[in-house]
Amino acid sequence: MASEVFFTDMRTKIGDSIPDKLLRLIEKAGIGRMDCDRKFVAIKMHFGELGNLAYLRPGIPRVMAEKTRELGGIPFLTDCNTLYVGHRKSAPEHLDTANYNGFNRMSAGCQIIIADGLKGTDDVEVPINGEYVKTAKIGRAIYDADVIVTVTHFKCHELTGYGGTLKNLAMGCASRRGKMEMHSAGKPSVDHDKCIGCGTCVRQCAESAIALAQRKATIDKEKCVGCGRCIGSCLYDAVTAENDQDAGVLNAKIVEYAMAAVKGKPNFHVSVMTDISPNCDCHAENDTPVIPDVGMLASFDPVALDKACIDLAMRQPPISGGELYEKCAGEIPEDMFACIHPTTRWQSTFEHAEKMGFGSPDYIIVDVE
Repeated sequence: MASEVFFTDMRTKIGDSIPDKLLRLIEKAGIGRMDCDRKFVAIKMHFGELGNLAYLRPGIPRVMAEKTRELGGIPFLTDCNTLYVGHRKSAPEHLDTANYNGFNRMSAGCQIIIADGLKGTDDVEVPINGEYVKTAKIGRAIYDADVIVTVTHFKCHELTGYGGTLKNLAMGCASRRGKMEMHSAGKPSVDHDKCIGCGTCVRQCAESAIALAQRKATIDKEKCVGCGRCIGSCLYDAVTAENDQDAGVLNAKIVEYAMAAVKGKPNFHVSVMTDISPNCDCHAENDTPVIPDVGMLASFDPVALDKACIDLAMRQPPISGGELYEKCAGEIPEDMFACIHPTTRWQSTFEHAEKMGFGSPDYIIVDVE
C-alpha cells in the first residue's frame, strides 16, 4: 500500500518563511495525530561535524520542538556519539560541536541530550531478530523517549549512496557498539604510529582483550567483542573501527536498526533537500552542492520518505562546478548516487525493507503550498 509523502518546495514570498512553510507541511502531514501529551519527544538530527557547513540550521528543528511542545510533549534534540575519529565521539565534544554549529536551548527551542552518554556506551539492547541483527544497541535516551521525530538533511553518502531518514534513525540512534555492528563484521584496530602506550584502553576493556607490548596497545581479536569502548576512551585517536563488509550488508543492517529505533513508538519524519552535498555531514568539510535545492518532505513512513527524496533528486540537473557535473559531463545521469559513489548500491536498502516488511517504497506525493 502506498504511503503519503507531503512535499513543499523551498520558494518563499515576502511575508512567508521556510519555518512557516515547514510548519504548514508537518501540520498537513498529520503530526497533530500523534499523542505527545506529557510524553518525551526525541527529535533526532545531525549537528554536523566541526568545519562542515552543509548541515541543517537550528531553525528547522525549532519548528518541530515548538510544535511537539504545543501538542503537550517534552521535546529534546538528540544524537549519538560517533564511531569515527572526529569532534563528536564523546558527549562533551559532541555538545561543544553542536554549540559551535549554532545549536542550543534558545536557537533550537529545546535542550540537547547526547543519547548514548559520556563515551557512547550507554545503550539498551532492543530485540529485533533481523537477518543480520538480533538485538540493536540503541542510545538510552532515545530508547527511553516515548515519541521519535527525525529531522534529516538529505545528501549523498560514500558508503550507502544516499543519506536519508533510515540512516538518521539507524546509524544516528545507535550507540558506539551499535555503529560498529552496522559498519563492520570485524573488530577495532590500533594505529601504532598514534598510540603512545598510555594504557587507558587497557583499563577500559571489560574483556581483557587489550594489552601493551613494547609500549603499544594490541587487541586480541579472539577476546574482543566489538563494543567500541576503546575507541571512545583513546585521547590520541589511535583506535579506529574497520570497515570490512559489502555495502549491501551495511544497508540491510541500517534497515534493521531503523526498525529497532522506532519499535513500539509513534514516529514522524521530515527530510530537507537543501545543500545536497556529495558526502555525509560527518565530514569536516562540505563540497559544492551537486544538485539544486529541492524542498522539504514529511511522512509517517521513513521508507517511503527516503524513496520519494531519491526520485526527486534523480530528476534534478547537476550544478555546474560540482562533483556530479564533473562526473557526468553536465548531463542528468541515470543514477546520480552511483555516478558519485560507484561502489554503492542504494537499491538494496529498499529491497531489504520490503523483505523485512518495514514501510513501503511506494508513495503518493501530496503537495503543500
